[in-house]
Amino acid sequence: MRWFGRSLLAAIGVALGVVVCVFLLLRIVPGDPARMILGEQATTASIDALREQLGLNLPVGHQLWSYLVGVFTRADIGTSLVTDQPVLGLILSRVGVTLLLVALAVVFTVLIAVPLALLAATHKDGPLDHVVRIFPTIGMAMPAFWVGLVLILVFGVALRWLPVGGVGTSPTDPLRSLVLPALTVAIGMSPPLIRSLREQLLEVLDADFVVTLRAARLGSTGILVRHVLRNAAVPAVSLLGVNVAYLLGGTLVIEKVFAINGMGALLFSSISTRDFPVVQGITLVSAMGVVVISLVTDLLVAALDPRIRAA
Repeated sequence: MRWFGRSLLAAIGVALGVVVCVFLLLRIVPGDPARMILGEQATTASIDALREQLGLNLPVGHQLWSYLVGVFTRADIGTSLVTDQPVLGLILSRVGVTLLLVALAVVFTVLIAVPLALLAATHKDGPLDHVVRIFPTIGMAMPAFWVGLVLILVFGVALRWLPVGGVGTSPTDPLRSLVLPALTVAIGMSPPLIRSLREQLLEVLDADFVVTLRAARLGSTGILVRHVLRNAAVPAVSLLGVNVAYLLGGTLVIEKVFAINGMGALLFSSISTRDFPVVQGITLVSAMGVVVISLVTDLLVAALDPRIRAA
């Protein structure tokens, strides 16, 4: 498992680098949190006093060191400058809905991409293949907010099948409320996955071992699912992992369209108010989420391809 250890160390290093870069970049962005908290009519003395109270008057290097020490020794990612609440609590109150949205989007993406890629690969250059190949082009050309609005108009307003905003209050409401947002994300994620999986399926279908299996009169469905799809799925799984990692911090547009109070909405409001600790905390949590997703992706790829484990 040396490859796993190397992947873990590399991923942690990347996450740490991201956190440090975001910390430094936030200090470059124009805007003073103390002035935004007190308002434009605040005096210079009161602003300076608040900056000293919040530690914003300290050198940037000292602030960064104090932040990293707090994170790694006390699991303390700070206190919001605006609400004076622990950042970890704010994130935990929002992260659940974002993770559920990402999970549903992954499920819908797989349900859309795998059947269509199989359909296109098994009907190469036929009418079905051409129809399926058009879908990625159309899907990649449609902005996510536009797709979301169309789904709202069709399934929420016209048909009244699903909620169009928020996550509700009952135990089943969040799942129903996130169907349309997750489907919106899946329509955007599916096109590159369909294209990649189709190409890999065509390559594997022409391999010698598939010809041998067919000569042995094994069932075509069994060959396709057990052997062809498994060998062709490695690049697609890697691509899906990259997209899922992006989603952890990239759900802002979808959350805004569907009025979901997830991490994306919290990040947007925190950036607007220059709430440095909250932005840094969301970045840290997202970076660690990317680390976990990268490791899970590596494990899935290794499980699908024994050659990677052997290497």
